[in-house]
Amino acid sequence: MKTDVIKIYSDLSGHEAAMEAAEKFSNYNNISGKSALHIRLLTEETISMVHGIFDGFEGKLWLESEKTEKGRICRICISVPKTADVEQELQLMDISSSGKNQSAKGFMGKIREVVRLTIQPPPQKPLNSKVELADVWWNRGSGSSLSENTSAAVWSLQKYRENIAADGETASEEWDELEKSIVAKLSDDVKVWLKSSSTDVVIEKLIPSEE
Repeated sequence: MKTDVIKIYSDLSGHEAAMEAAEKFSNYNNISGKSALHIRLLTEETISMVHGIFDGFEGKLWLESEKTEKGRICRICISVPKTADVEQELQLMDISSSGKNQSAKGFMGKIREVVRLTIQPPPQKPLNSKVELADVWWNRGSGSSLSENTSAAVWSLQKYRENIAADGETASEEWDELEKSIVAKLSDDVKVWLKSSSTDVVIEKLIPSEE
């Protein structure tokens, strides 16, 4: 089952339509109680991620489900076309006065930053510390540069957890971010796909068969 595709914007236009789609999605799939609340919270967090990303931002959001032996996998999907212009690029690549990547704090903040940095044309100036920080975070969650089924690069929360666990105390800050993240706690996986024409974020939640 796949819902209608909802257009969402950086000023949160489309928020109500997206939340209505999430409610209809749960009803259609007979998801209730705590699981329905989790779907709603994950949808809310996904929408909030794009707030203020840059003026004129537009993305597409939908929910879809797939039956498996373990249960029903629910996916909250956002697709963002790579259409940013040069003026937006300068805004995306700007560094705060402290010299640190302030907008990438927290788990969802880092996913948001990857979206920001990948929906632009090739940079017109040398890469800076913001890109380097995103690269380090990306490498921890990507097992290889390309996915097996497509030519897109893919990042996975499951792989990210494995790698920061292996890093031990050196990744204490990353563990702390995961502990504080609603999405990291409630979802079974989060995948970020870097495609030639878009950046896609997919949040997966497994609803066990007995529910």
